Amino acid sequence: MKTFPPGLQDHLDTGATTLAWCWKVERRDGTILGFTDHDLDLAFDGVTFAAATGFTASEVVSSLGLAVDNLEVEGALAAAAITEADLAAGLYDGATVELWRVNWADAAQRVLMRKGALGEVSRGELAFTAELRGLAHALQQATGRTFQRLCDADLGDGRCGLNVDAPEFKGIGSVDMVSDDRVLMVSGLSGFSDNWFRFGKLAWTSGANAGRIGEVKGHAKGSAVTLTLWQRAPSPIAAGDGFTVTAGCDKTLTTCRARFDNIANFRGFPHMPGNDRAFAYVVGESGENDGGSFFN
Repeated sequence: MKTFPPGLQDHLDTGATTLAWCWKVERRDGTILGFTDHDLDLAFDGVTFAAATGFTASEVVSSLGLAVDNLEVEGALAAAAITEADLAAGLYDGATVELWRVNWADAAQRVLMRKGALGEVSRGELAFTAELRGLAHALQQATGRTFQRLCDADLGDGRCGLNVDAPEFKGIGSVDMVSDDRVLMVSGLSGFSDNWFRFGKLAWTSGANAGRIGEVKGHAKGSAVTLTLWQRAPSPIAAGDGFTVTAGCDKTLTTCRARFDNIANFRGFPHMPGNDRAFAYVVGESGENDGGSFFN
């Protein structure tokens, strides 16, 4: 049962209310934004909640127990604080959201109705839709290690142990030509072997995407070096845009041993039997698939 502040409870008891919804959004980069469905801006806790932002919300779905409460918020991309580039760059993914019920005639009379995080964000040409997930959603996330054939460490992290800031792991380049803001013909990387940066990270250092990070899908070295990104850059890429790119890893035992000579830190389980082995049966008198080790 939610307890209302005395002033708000007295206001509700009058039967004629002046209530509004306010949303407080805190992105992972620390930026805090406020929005309200009232026709005038509201302010409290040092945050100004902007009116006329085109926000609308669905009904809040809640239940007893640990089921995930959720609602959807729709908004117009015309809102000055929300840009298509920021949405495409993922700056709102996982953002913390507070949903307040506020007496717009006296913002001191308010109550926190929901708190959670933004889930799936989809966008169109003129609007976007964001899913607000309740706190119980965190209980559905996998924690701890995942037992799988591939390595579950990230290249260069503490479990991997490699120094990806070393010159042999990092390249500095610039764009010569671009197609579809995703396929880049670049200079400055001719000293690296084919596919060295496949699955690596590309950080833009200049141009409209400066400060953004993308992931590399492909690296081909022919008459010219070509990098292909998994997703289009949030803003247009132009010739001359600079970037740094780090080596990538496909998380296999073969790559860890042959490319990085780091087998001692491999964090996968390459000898795990797959589904084909789990459903196999003993073959004839040879005893094959008898449940014993495949490697001893």
